[in-house]
Amino acid sequence: MGALGLKTGFVGKVRNDALGQFYAKSMNDTGIEFLNPPMDGSDVPTSRSMIFVTPDGERSMNTYLGISAELGSEDVQDEFGSAAKNVFLEGYLFDKDKGKEAFKRLSRSCRAGGGQAGIAISDPFCVERHRDDFFDLITNELDYVIGNEAEVQSLYQTEDTDAALAQLSEICPLVVCTRSGDGVSAIQNGHRVDVSVETIVPVDATGAGDQFAAGFLYGILTDRDLETACRMGCISAGEVIRHVGPRPEANVFDMFKAEGLV
Repeated sequence: MGALGLKTGFVGKVRNDALGQFYAKSMNDTGIEFLNPPMDGSDVPTSRSMIFVTPDGERSMNTYLGISAELGSEDVQDEFGSAAKNVFLEGYLFDKDKGKEAFKRLSRSCRAGGGQAGIAISDPFCVERHRDDFFDLITNELDYVIGNEAEVQSLYQTEDTDAALAQLSEICPLVVCTRSGDGVSAIQNGHRVDVSVETIVPVDATGAGDQFAAGFLYGILTDRDLETACRMGCISAGEVIRHVGPRPEANVFDMFKAEGLV
């Protein structure tokens, strides 16, 4: 979203090591304010993920969360949350109680300031471990949820995506489900849209969900309608799966222009 021109900040935890310095610099170079400087005085290193991409473009990740899993409510700046128009949480950090408390503090400060807060479900296995806590967070603390079919199904322990999506929409004002080559379905206050996508054989699917979220939230934050926001998300995801690596190589804003969306 920072690359698309929105004023953006990042709340996270890295160590003051080579990877942490690299990550913080890459964020700052993209125009994103890195709100928690790399930490000294910890033996826990910065997180890292080894990603193996198979010939069909799918990927398998071997991830070590490192110091990022130590993010707690003490790392959240209330003044940042209250000034934010939107806060987007990452479900991978939901395994530890301190991560849950950080989520709640940031969500509450944002919503108290008039903003909206949401989450990427991120991992069906994390849902399996913390289903009740996920439901509590979604019902009481959030304004939107983004997930893929496996993640949405996991919440309700069903293989019926539409049924799970309908149930989820009863406890959250805006729910979005990405369906790989079948596009995206979204429900906002009872209004449903389904957006199809161009069939693309991926080179590397890494980052597709993150880039969808970036494009979608850009649309929402610039007051586009739900269908247009979904199309923006699909364009962003479609760009990143055409090449190796999780960040766009093309100018996504120009791609929006070419489709008449901006």
